Amino acid sequence: MVSEKKYLKANSVENALKLALEQKENFKFIAGGTDVLVNKFQGNETVDCLIDLSEIAEMRSISKEENQLKIGSLVTLHQLHQHPAICAEYKVLAEAAKSVASPMIRKTATLGGNLLCENRCSFYNQSDWWREAVGYCLKCDGEICIATGGKKNCFSKFVSDMAVALISLNATIDVAGSNGIATVKLEDIYTGDGVNPRRFEKTSIIKAINLPQNEGYKSVFKKLRQRESLEFSSLTTVVTVSKNGAVKIVLGGVDPKPVVVEGMLNNNKEDFIKQALKKARIVDNDVFTRKYRHEMIGVYLKKSFEEILTNN
Repeated sequence: MVSEKKYLKANSVENALKLALEQKENFKFIAGGTDVLVNKFQGNETVDCLIDLSEIAEMRSISKEENQLKIGSLVTLHQLHQHPAICAEYKVLAEAAKSVASPMIRKTATLGGNLLCENRCSFYNQSDWWREAVGYCLKCDGEICIATGGKKNCFSKFVSDMAVALISLNATIDVAGSNGIATVKLEDIYTGDGVNPRRFEKTSIIKAINLPQNEGYKSVFKKLRQRESLEFSSLTTVVTVSKNGAVKIVLGGVDPKPVVVEGMLNNNKEDFIKQALKKARIVDNDVFTRKYRHEMIGVYLKKSFEEILTNN
């Protein structure tokens, strides 16, 4: 029996949560659709119902509240890299947004959608017939990780450039769920498990992203990919230093979750790099080799510190 296909449009956060509960887990929230619809086309997403959030007005604004900037999760990446408040105090966020995909996609893709985009792997993000021919992996109900040959862990890579930048800026998120609104650190929702990469209830919604203000952040963003505007990240690095000298390094594309290293600016820079290299669980599941991506972590971080110290 073929199940009914549904497309539902929510007009408020409360309405979206109600619709989600009615679908009994067989649904996916959609906003820009630049990740979900591609995964459906490839057969990596098989839900029968899509719940459209794009017309929820309260999630489409950017405002200053007390000592933080609040960004609605439906703000597009195009709006982010052109917004005066973002460009003035959080240049790295504008730069990260502009690095994602093409201008046309950035006008559709939302910040919240990018934070929740599915982990990627060269053995997983293929057509269904390709995956069947090569053998299904752990992420699509197979028995092994094809990249490593292991049977326990999936190492699909975390590819949200926006999350890397936001975590470096100590972002929190407002999560709307059945028990109301909860505010949590963005980095805490990522599990490090490639099959289930987020500690996040399916029926919950990221309502807004919060950034602390007046921290005097200085950041350097770097991204490795084969072709600009076409490829997801093979390595993203952000080094952020606050006005009190606190350093936060965040890596994407080299582990199933963001790699985070923290310290102070007067700490040994080589120690920062060693910690980042040790934490990154890189496997050969990308167009670039594991060895090359590993080497580029050190190259990017050294250059980032040089740029920050030069501009101090």
